[in-house]
Amino acid sequence: MSWSFETDPEFQCQLDWIAEFTRDEIEPMDLVFREPGDPWDPNSQAAKAMEPLRAAVRERGLWACHLGPELGGGGYGQVNLGLMNEILGRSRFGPSVFGCQAPDSGNAEILAHFGTDAQKEKYLQPLLDGKIASCYSMTEPQAGSDPGEFGCMAEQEDEQWVINGEKWFASHARFAEFLIVMVVTDKSVPIHQGASMLLVEKNTPGMEIIRNSAVGPHAEQGDGVHAYIKFENCRVPLENMLGEPGEGFIVAQTRLGGGRVHHAMRTVGVLNKALDMMCERALSRVTKGEVLADKQFTQEKIADSYTQILQYRLHVLYTAWLIDKHKEYNREVRKEIAAIKAATPGILKDVVYRAMHLHGSLGMSDETPLVTMWANIPELGVVDGPSEVHKITVAKTVLRDYEAAPGLFPTYHTPTQREAALKKYGHFLKES
Repeated sequence: MSWSFETDPEFQCQLDWIAEFTRDEIEPMDLVFREPGDPWDPNSQAAKAMEPLRAAVRERGLWACHLGPELGGGGYGQVNLGLMNEILGRSRFGPSVFGCQAPDSGNAEILAHFGTDAQKEKYLQPLLDGKIASCYSMTEPQAGSDPGEFGCMAEQEDEQWVINGEKWFASHARFAEFLIVMVVTDKSVPIHQGASMLLVEKNTPGMEIIRNSAVGPHAEQGDGVHAYIKFENCRVPLENMLGEPGEGFIVAQTRLGGGRVHHAMRTVGVLNKALDMMCERALSRVTKGEVLADKQFTQEKIADSYTQILQYRLHVLYTAWLIDKHKEYNREVRKEIAAIKAATPGILKDVVYRAMHLHGSLGMSDETPLVTMWANIPELGVVDGPSEVHKITVAKTVLRDYEAAPGLFPTYHTPTQREAALKKYGHFLKES
């Protein structure tokens, strides 16, 4: 078995270009366009500013690289995508400039696999081109992400599905051309057999956005991009079901596995940016007559951060390698996806806090990006399922490779093992 930690030289040239392009052209956008929806709203002023940047990305053949060639992507594979995303994660505009922004990237894959020809013609290509936005709506206010508590129902009447219920934190619904909504279509069976996925077009009668929440404090309350939605006798055609009735979780898995990996990939970029700021600050400040970088507590913070980031990054790339190898989300792949998803908020909390702490009062002010990074940590602990759920997945998968001890004592019980070892090697003791 051979192992390689090298990037193909030709693709490394692309990565070098991406790094320079992100630093010089994309990261400055974070300082100019600061509204919650700016990176994703096709009608924002930021979208106009992104047009020439997107054109440059297309010219390099780097647009929508998460997709296969049949959908207009480069088919680069998950490892190369991970190397790209850890650069793009340094800016909230990075994924949008490269056409791999959530939730549109995952929703495009759902449409490609399960949409009708008419739906693909109307929505898929504009979505792939970055001309429109979409929404994925699963969470509910009373249930969070626990599907066993979902209550948003859809019942068939005549030639329509009639939706009643509420959805919560439906990101980008306010400017989405369509929503992909998980609904309960059969209460008589377990939720994983009774949930279905419906495409709901914007402005469909019976769908009301009650308010839009933002992550963290925002100047105008209710002006965020995460919608609280009420469905009241909202009617959609039968052909708007994506997949078959009861296949909602099968459809969801088309997007959720990749989405979780991409969150982790972009987190590497956030972590590296925090480490960059930590190191520059440590070399720039003098306290008690000594450069901050020369103090052992500072060195410990930098060393611990570097080590954690490298370990996390290698785990993310290993997971991406597994996906490329198996071409499916099998048990082994799902275990690693769950593991890196569960690790994400913890490493962010450790590294970003150390960076904030070394900056003192400046680090907790709005004059560095650190507080914004800090505010986003809790979100990454709950999106696509809370960390606890993913830890349970990891534990259950790991435990499948073990079995209980057959006797009263464990198989590693020293007296029992020593007795067996003496039978094997004890005669050497007698000879001596």
